[in-house]
Amino acid sequence: MESITKKLQKKFKDVKFEMLRWEKLQSRLVSQLSNAFAIIQRLELVQDIRNFGAWRCIMSSMEKIGRDGHHLIRGGSTRITEKQLKQRTGVKPTLQDCLNGLKRFEYMHQSEYHLKQRIVSALPVLILKPSERKSTGDLQRLLTDQPNFRSIYNMVFAEQLSYEDPSGLFETI
Repeated sequence: MESITKKLQKKFKDVKFEMLRWEKLQSRLVSQLSNAFAIIQRLELVQDIRNFGAWRCIMSSMEKIGRDGHHLIRGGSTRITEKQLKQRTGVKPTLQDCLNGLKRFEYMHQSEYHLKQRIVSALPVLILKPSERKSTGDLQRLLTDQPNFRSIYNMVFAEQLSYEDPSGLFETI
């Protein structure tokens, strides 16, 4: 009888070992789920359309700047001919170059804005599809890469050796 009791006690020790393993797995699962829930909550914040309000404000400003530039050339009190639009003086850009540059800025920002919206709206689908997760790195690169605005800016300010820009984004050569 005593030998059976000892064997049963051994079984309880085995159970204790398995319970420790269980607790470790439970702790890991709770931690992983907590991280997943935090990600889901952040994803909901990222997807909140109100967070794109500042982006839309910039887009409106870019559109207005483009319209104002066009109005300076086309709707101002001074009539500018096609020849004047294309006239170049030294390294300075033509008026047409300036108008095209403003349009390119507007178009590039508009494209970036729509790209950001589409990437953010695609995230939930990508996260839930294991086969699509490899695409998240590509999407992250798309979000972090920015168009080359410097080349347009440099064209407009070519006659200046340097442009004071603390960010260095629009430094000329």
